[in-house]
Amino acid sequence: MFFDTYETPVFRPPSEARSFILRVTRGCAHNKCTYCNMYRGVQFMMCSDEDISKQIALAAHYGKESVKRIFLADGDALVVSTDKLLKILHVLYETFPNLQRVSSYSAPQDILHKSVEELIQLKEAGLKLLYYGMESGDDIVLRAVKKGVTGAEAIEAGRRVTASGIKLSLMIICGLAGSKGSKRHAEETAKAINIIQPNMLSALCLMLYRGSELLDQYERGEFDPLSPAGIMREMHSIISRVEISNGHHCLFRSNHVSNYVQLAGTLPKDKAMLLAEMEFAIEKLDKQKDWDVYNNTSY
Repeated sequence: MFFDTYETPVFRPPSEARSFILRVTRGCAHNKCTYCNMYRGVQFMMCSDEDISKQIALAAHYGKESVKRIFLADGDALVVSTDKLLKILHVLYETFPNLQRVSSYSAPQDILHKSVEELIQLKEAGLKLLYYGMESGDDIVLRAVKKGVTGAEAIEAGRRVTASGIKLSLMIICGLAGSKGSKRHAEETAKAINIIQPNMLSALCLMLYRGSELLDQYERGEFDPLSPAGIMREMHSIISRVEISNGHHCLFRSNHVSNYVQLAGTLPKDKAMLLAEMEFAIEKLDKQKDWDVYNNTSY
């Protein structure tokens, strides 16, 4: 049965604003992270071949020549079998003559269910970029937020992507450990980044979403969030420890709706500039007197 493709929420990274969003799944197969409410109430399901074909045909009808980028949705399209993804990629590149890249979100469990060889197959078929929300490199934080993997597994997932040659956009969440775990979260996350060596790094700031367990924990007095200045200090602590080596470079962005300050640069070249901008932001945020957690809460 062909359903209304957009009857449930659709999410995509900021850099996919002009992409054709192709749903190959709906919802999130994991859907247990305490900080997230993106797909709460959405029953996870794989989209049928018929539905995927109809979405592709509709996009081709309205703009076959104009489609240059395609983003595979929803929350973890990499959960789809390698064989099916290869078939989808083949059809996409056959259908859209100007297609330059296909990208997707990727959950750590789904990455770990694929071998490096499978990921290489997908890269060669045109899956060129994966967005991976690692969030933290710290075991304690990952367990607390029910991410479903250990710190070592989170790192292995990232390394597996980079080993395949697929470009990796790694996402972390500043403030996720609250005030008590901030120092450890910063240190362990920076260590993980240094091992993975991603192509892109996005630092988001924690938002407490209505419908998320983490907001419920805060309201019960079980979670002590960082202030905006504290979150910026944590981001500064992470980036000060990040070392992009072996002649590589990493695009750094903080352009998510959650961010207090929009930052952009390339690591390691712009590291000093980025740290200076964070220090300036910390000075300004320290003067903020009327902050409370609901200033950064999404309903």
